[in-house]
Amino acid sequence: MVDLLCELFEYYNHGQSVAREDVRQHLSENLSGENSASKLLVAYTEKDDVIGFAAVSFFHSLVDPRPEHNKQCLLKELYVRNAYRNRDIGAQIMERVIQVARDEGCARIDWNVKIHNHSGIRFYKRFGAEHVEDRESYRIYL
Repeated sequence: MVDLLCELFEYYNHGQSVAREDVRQHLSENLSGENSASKLLVAYTEKDDVIGFAAVSFFHSLVDPRPEHNKQCLLKELYVRNAYRNRDIGAQIMERVIQVARDEGCARIDWNVKIHNHSGIRFYKRFGAEHVEDRESYRIYL
């Protein structure tokens, strides 16, 4: 998992590397720790090599109290190692995300995708994803 997270960091940071020990500590303390808000869904080979994952969190809506609509899933990340892409591994992970969200009683799954990630957008549309026209993503760096 550490190798995959290092690759993920390089992917999003244009080839920059990160210290493996920082990644290992972040994984154990924050991502898979006892108090983690995220649930990691991991894909691995028969030899237990981690080849992809999704990170999801669950929360209740503040604006829709109806029981059948108020629990939601946030897909924070879905990533497949470069060497394993185009083998339907991402699709298997996404199907698992959908199943876990259903099992948790969620009414929807939300996520962000970079606007220039055309293959990612096509990928998500295969699962029935719809672009949310009335939303934009904003961020404050601290």
